[in-house]
Amino acid sequence: MGMTTPTRLSDDSFTPTVRGLLHPPANPNGDVLVLSHGAGSNCNAPLLVALAEAFSVRDYTVLRCDLPFRQERPTGPPFPGNADRDRVGLRNAVAAMRKLAAGRIFLGGHSYGGRQSTMLSAAEPDLVSGLLLLSYPLHPPRKPDQLRTQHLPNLRTPSLFVHGTRDPFGSIEEVERALELIPARKELLKVDGAGHDLGFKGKTQTTELPDRVLAAFAAMFQ
Repeated sequence: MGMTTPTRLSDDSFTPTVRGLLHPPANPNGDVLVLSHGAGSNCNAPLLVALAEAFSVRDYTVLRCDLPFRQERPTGPPFPGNADRDRVGLRNAVAAMRKLAAGRIFLGGHSYGGRQSTMLSAAEPDLVSGLLLLSYPLHPPRKPDQLRTQHLPNLRTPSLFVHGTRDPFGSIEEVERALELIPARKELLKVDGAGHDLGFKGKTQTTELPDRVLAAFAAMFQ
């Protein structure tokens, strides 16, 4: 098993365009993971790069995609009124990957990207085979009453949540309560001492987390 070089992907046959970096494995297993970024980031986020490399070494085809709001503006958060367009972008990314692989497609995302993935999957339960949700933004920091859980009772897609024990967007206890709302199979991987960035801010990343995520993912979706 070796690491391959990611290639740039731009598919203008969709509106919004599917744009990002594709990690083709040396020996594809037929399965695909589509990864999206948080509100303040892009597809080159160190966490997404590390996960894409780990999964592609284990024979998954991985797409790190830029959400439509990031394609339109290099910096700045998404506009709340345009979140539906970002969900269309995720659906388009899934459709683009269906043209490349015959196996299962999984949708994943950090923070905002993960939240939009859950909302899309709650509305379209047959879209993907599973979700990988990194630092789900359960509520804004210091505003625990503003929960983003309204759609979770409709989420019927198996979901792996990865959450740091020091995440200001939701404590482990709050996340566990939220997961009780989900009727589908769900698992929670706790990352001790990590904040919202899961330890991937700057150059202090470790190789341990991608391996842990991959092992938990493989156990859940084998």
